[in-house]
This record gives sequence, structure tokens and C-alpha cells, in this order.
Amino acid sequence: MTTQPLFRDDPALLACTARVVGIDERGVQLDRTVFYPQGGGQAGDAGWLQLGDGRRLAVADTRKGNRPEDAAGTIVHLLADPADASLLTLGTELTASIDPERRRAHMRFHTGTHLLCALVPHPVDGCSITAGYARLDFHMTEPLDKEALTAGLARLVAAAHPVTTRWISDAELDANPQLVRSMSVQPPRGTGRVRLVEVEGVDLQPCGGTHVANTAEIGAMVVTKIEKKSAQTRRVVLGFA
Repeated sequence: MTTQPLFRDDPALLACTARVVGIDERGVQLDRTVFYPQGGGQAGDAGWLQLGDGRRLAVADTRKGNRPEDAAGTIVHLLADPADASLLTLGTELTASIDPERRRAHMRFHTGTHLLCALVPHPVDGCSITAGYARLDFHMTEPLDKEALTAGLARLVAAAHPVTTRWISDAELDANPQLVRSMSVQPPRGTGRVRLVEVEGVDLQPCGGTHVANTAEIGAMVVTKIEKKSAQTRRVVLGFA
């Protein structure tokens, strides 16, 4: 059964009521969720499933269902203790809540990578967004300056650019291939439409991740490292100041 992804339209939503629609050795599937599953370079959410009697089952990670029998859009909540699955049955109603600090870090870092894309106008050949750092690998040969990029990020954060989302059709994306910056991760397709994330006046590209609503919410962010990963790849690592 497809999981309704509440995080897609409201990344600030931290909890929701839900119903168990699947249980297996991987974890728990719900009819709706605030948990973002690992994908597009962004780590999955962690948090808790709280039962009606107050017991809380810890969720260690969240993944997309990838088995042939999984419906498109299935999301699997991986329990920290797999034995906790015995406390659930199909139809169990519960409250799903994410770790707010982890999600907030993901949102800040993910939005920061969009700013970095505006500062480094080259295709992206790799991405990782976690609660502790974010990195982008750019397909390029020119050297990059750590201090200059950090200053550029600070300027874009301070300018308080609104961050919004909208949807376009697959056909519209095909007609505008320049919107796709990533060489390694393709925009999520399959529903007939693709989600665009726009940092007003700064960046516009397909993205399924979670972001803050304004660049001012990113806070102090710095380039902690620049590495030459290959003759045509430069890796930029971001951290919080």
C-alpha cells in the first residue's frame, strides 16, 4: 500500500496519527507518515511510534520499499528493536513522531546545498545530507576557495530568500532539462509530476527532500573542507559554525 508522504507538503510537521498497514522483518509500513525515507542523498528520519497505551517504539531509520511486491511510494519504518514489531498488528492506530533536531538539521543542510549549487555552477556528481554534515561532489576541474564559498553562503543566508515548492509535469521537465543539476540522482518520477524547490532569486531545481522555509533559518554554515576526489571532481563539505 502506498504511504501518504505528509513531509512532502509540510516538512515542519513533526507528528501525525497513522494506521499500520504492513509488518515484516524490515519494519513497519503506515498508511501515512511524517518520516522522510532515505533518498536523493538525504538520510532517513528517526523517531518514535507511540501506541494508544503510551508505549513508544523507537524508529532507527526510514527507507523506501524496494521489493517487487511493494506498491510505489511504500515507506518502511525500521525499528531500533525488531522485537517491538510483535506489539503491532495490522490496523493498529498510533502516533508517528520524528526526532525534531535530526529533521531540522537535515532541512538546514539540504537547503544549504541548494545555495552551494548557486555558488558553484557545475553539475553535481554526488550528494550526502546527514544531521552532522552535508557534501556535494561537483563535476569540474577548477579549484574552489573555502573562504569565498563560506562568505557566499553567509550572504545568501542573511538575505533571507523565501524557499517554496511547486509541481510540474514530467513533460515540462523534459522540455527544461537544464533544471536538473544532478548527474548521479535523477528527480523522483512515476506519478506524472515532479516537485521543484525554488530558493527565490537563487536556485530552482527538482528535489524531493525537506527544506526550511527561508534561507535565514539555515543559520551559520561554513565550508569545512574542499577535496579533489578525482581529476574532474571537487568535493565540498558543509558544517554548522
